[in-house]
Amino acid sequence: MTAPITQNSHVTFPSLIESLAQKFGDAPALLSDTECLTYRALAARSYQYSRWALEQGLSRGDVVCLIMSNRPEYVAIWLGITRIGAIVSLINTHLEDSTLAHSIYLSSPKHIIMGAEFGDAIDNVLPRFDRPITCWTYGPTRFEFARIDADINRYDDSNLNMLAYQRPCLADTALYIYTSGTTGLPKAAKISHFRILQWSYWFAGLMDVRPSDRMYNCLPMYHSIGGVVAIGAVLVSGGSVLVRQRFSAASFWNDVVEWKCTLFQYIGELCRYLVNNPPHPREADHEIRLCCGNGLQLEVWNAFRRRFRIPQILEFYATTEGNFSLYNCEEKPGAIGRVPAFLSHRTTIALVKLDIDTNEPTRSEDGFCVRCGVSEVGEAIGQITDNDASHVGQFQGYTDSEASNKKIIRNVFSTGDAWVRTGDLMRRDKQGYFYFIDRIGDTFRWKGENVSTTEVANIVAACAGVLDVVVYGVTIPGCEGRAGMAALVTGEDFNLDQFRQHLAKRLPSYARPIFLRFCRSIEMTSTFKAKKISLARDAFHIPIVDDSIYIDDPTSGTYIPFDTGLYERFSKGAGWL
Repeated sequence: MTAPITQNSHVTFPSLIESLAQKFGDAPALLSDTECLTYRALAARSYQYSRWALEQGLSRGDVVCLIMSNRPEYVAIWLGITRIGAIVSLINTHLEDSTLAHSIYLSSPKHIIMGAEFGDAIDNVLPRFDRPITCWTYGPTRFEFARIDADINRYDDSNLNMLAYQRPCLADTALYIYTSGTTGLPKAAKISHFRILQWSYWFAGLMDVRPSDRMYNCLPMYHSIGGVVAIGAVLVSGGSVLVRQRFSAASFWNDVVEWKCTLFQYIGELCRYLVNNPPHPREADHEIRLCCGNGLQLEVWNAFRRRFRIPQILEFYATTEGNFSLYNCEEKPGAIGRVPAFLSHRTTIALVKLDIDTNEPTRSEDGFCVRCGVSEVGEAIGQITDNDASHVGQFQGYTDSEASNKKIIRNVFSTGDAWVRTGDLMRRDKQGYFYFIDRIGDTFRWKGENVSTTEVANIVAACAGVLDVVVYGVTIPGCEGRAGMAALVTGEDFNLDQFRQHLAKRLPSYARPIFLRFCRSIEMTSTFKAKKISLARDAFHIPIVDDSIYIDDPTSGTYIPFDTGLYERFSKGAGWL
């Protein structure tokens, strides 16, 4: 399905929607409780946004930031704007304050389109920019922003005359999608029109999507999976997508049954939530034939499939900015995929040994990196190719060239070769299956989101009374990923309630530390770096930690002492997270 993509360099996803609209007409494309866009309506709506963009003077390479909750209109907006060659920057809806300002700054937008509920957050950061940015709101707000939902209706919804704009080609950037990377603040990854089509057709083929299929999509649309893969893979085959603003374990089975969904796009944590929930009267009445996603752990995999009678699970591994992906088509529980022999010529992946002290690949005496053996843990890297004809193996990087260069490692196995570092530790078994182990460096994953310890530590350190801080991730039995923990040295003016309010205003919920450890001092290395490894190893284990530990209690909305009773409960995997 991906082979024909490069046959015409000007056939992009926005232009493909035109032919899909002719083919599938009034068949449902994107559905929600409040909106329903057929194929014809989706194309028509996107034409209106194309005309809006042209009237604003936008052209090839200009940027529009989009910060909006999941809804069908979201797709119509970026389709319309990218059709004329402009770029849409998909902003994480959880961001606020300095992190939000940073993300907007990275893309240098001329316009911002926002859901009405984000008016306060955007208004708060606008004074930080040295040039004006025109803001548009979808829905009423108290701010003097133009209403794009009212303005857009005055534009013609018929197909555009191609002479009116310069069509983008496959190599052009269509979207900026943000990722935490391995360290620091969010980075804007460049996503080309080619990658959008590649992701869409690749997953459509792997899932064998049909016009009768309906995808349940509750993943955030500012992410590559929820916003591109779960949408594009279904639309290119004539199916429909049920768009939900967020995941709800309580309403999941009712939604899936009533909307007759046949596909479900997951992250591992969602499957764990469903397994841990009490039995639902409709959990066996669904029509789901396949679940596709990543992060499904071995202990959840079997329980999820058996209890809910899931016919097929397609686990995969990919990164937004990476140049390779893995797929577990054989459904080997716990594996993230392998490279079949017939695709080995198109995908070059290697695992290299890592120096745990420097987080750099180990080099042998000849100066080249050392490949991992069977079942040895190492960093996954993907070889960069410059094949302009196929685009396979290319690395587009970020808007920040310095950040892009940090992802590239050179002279890996031969002089002059270049590979992309994933920042992920994996191992490979005798059959060639890969298994995800952990993230390298300061970033950890919690509730399906990457959390930068550097970003969190900077915000924690800005709170009154905090003298020193180290942030790291800790493993909790029964939970996916790692929960945030902060080791603090505080002064007399530190107030725990004010501290929590400080974090709530500046960090999304998934990035706020779950555990606090109050230390007299923080041990440093000879190079004045905090000894995170020993802190992370101690975690919240009361028997070996002399310091006071507190935990964020979601019921009371405060940090409470983490006592022996709570420790035993969490150690057995029976916590409330």
